[in-house]
Amino acid sequence: MQDNIWPEFDYIASPHCDDRPDNACIRLLVIHNISLPAGQFGTPHVTNLFIGKLDTEAHETFTDLKGLRVSSHLFIRRDGQVIQYVPFNRRAWHAGVSSFQGETRCNDFSIGIEMEGTDDKAYTEVQYTKLVHVSQRLMRQFPDITLGSIVGHNDIAFGRKTDPGVAFDWCKYRAALAER
Repeated sequence: MQDNIWPEFDYIASPHCDDRPDNACIRLLVIHNISLPAGQFGTPHVTNLFIGKLDTEAHETFTDLKGLRVSSHLFIRRDGQVIQYVPFNRRAWHAGVSSFQGETRCNDFSIGIEMEGTDDKAYTEVQYTKLVHVSQRLMRQFPDITLGSIVGHNDIAFGRKTDPGVAFDWCKYRAALAER
């Protein structure tokens, strides 16, 4: 189990996950962004959403989130804190309706990483450092994840999602991945 829950990060179990299909091979890494309320950082609301305890009365924009059941494997905050919600061998509910290289149901074969942010606000240096670290480790643990199978949510839910957004520096991220 240690390979699927990394002890150096905070672990807060999400009920919003289930078993992957028996034949699932983890081969896709999906980068997302999230902030609740939108553009506000450091709040407890993302964790509360992922563990099913979001008070939808806490902010006027949360009413659409009532009953929503979503999660992610990892969440990287602006200050670099990494929180894990779902063991990697389990299916997190992060991709929704999605397709990668003609195969649907990306949650079956992917790992989701949420960056605390918005589409149009630059991510922090420490976030990139942590993202590179966890990406490289995931690529070692799951060798079918390659540079060609690291995508944004927008790439697998085209027209439906825009994250991680124009502020995400793919060149910087990919160059750092290649360096190590």
